[in-house]
Amino acid sequence: MAGLASMTARKARRALAPAAAHAARASALATVVALAACQPKHASQHPPQPGDEAVAVVNGQTIWASDVKREAVSEGLIAEGDPLDPASAQFRQVLDEVIDTKVLAAEAIARHLDADPLAQRRLAAARDRALEDLMIESVVSRAVTPAAENALYQDFLRNRTPTDDLRLRQIVVAAEPDADAIRKQLAAGANFDALAMERSIDAASRFKGGDIGEVALDTLPQPLAAALRNAKPGDVVGPVRVDAGWAVIRIDDRHPEPAPSLDEVKPQLIRFLTYDRIKDLVMKLEAHARIQRLLPPPPDVPGAPIEPASAPPLSAPAAANSASNSVR
Repeated sequence: MAGLASMTARKARRALAPAAAHAARASALATVVALAACQPKHASQHPPQPGDEAVAVVNGQTIWASDVKREAVSEGLIAEGDPLDPASAQFRQVLDEVIDTKVLAAEAIARHLDADPLAQRRLAAARDRALEDLMIESVVSRAVTPAAENALYQDFLRNRTPTDDLRLRQIVVAAEPDADAIRKQLAAGANFDALAMERSIDAASRFKGGDIGEVALDTLPQPLAAALRNAKPGDVVGPVRVDAGWAVIRIDDRHPEPAPSLDEVKPQLIRFLTYDRIKDLVMKLEAHARIQRLLPPPPDVPGAPIEPASAPPLSAPAAANSASNSVR
């Protein structure tokens, strides 16, 4: 659920801003105008949620701390649920943007820009998008509970495929005979770090003694993963073909990869938990709505695959394992 970014006077002055960003901010301004038109003239100025703090008043309309936080989320400055201290510079910057939007929206109404038929269509579309977001948030709030999150997380832990983390060093050379020669030097007692600095052509690891850090075994290219599958700390393997040439590799450490925490995979779990609920709700609503599509069906393209009417979602274990891969 992507929120709409705010259009502000300050941002509008950034002539080099991408056109897409300006369009999104204009859409946000349309949302403000649309919702303002729906409010009574003497709208309640009570806090929209318990503990909310008034941070500004524009033409008699209160701006609450929650309004600023919602704008910060929509701009991608913070994640949903993250704190935003009203004393921080970031909060004050976003507050300025919310004020800009308020005064621009008020001026648009004063100039009767909202009365134009095309403007009315845009305002109606903006209101629909806002209501769509509210409906989805309602579904999410019911589907996503600590118990549901934990149940899916435990399912993931039971079904995940364990792998190992390896701390590796490498010496990369252009030709296989050179790699064979380096392997013999190491077997005769040569210092790996010194040889890496002297012979390796890999600029990223050469001056670190060939150290490439810690990597998960199942994320390595297949030939490299196969060569390292049964290797133990202290082993030297290779030569192995790599993109830059041939590598001789030493395993400094090896241990089971820890499972990602619930917090690390929570965004992916939430998407899985809510996917079915939202899809089913949309299908149910469309089944009872009077919908008439006026466009002709698309022309057949010879040889094109047939798209299924509805693709089933991932199973819970598969979805969670996918989540694990995405947080590495």
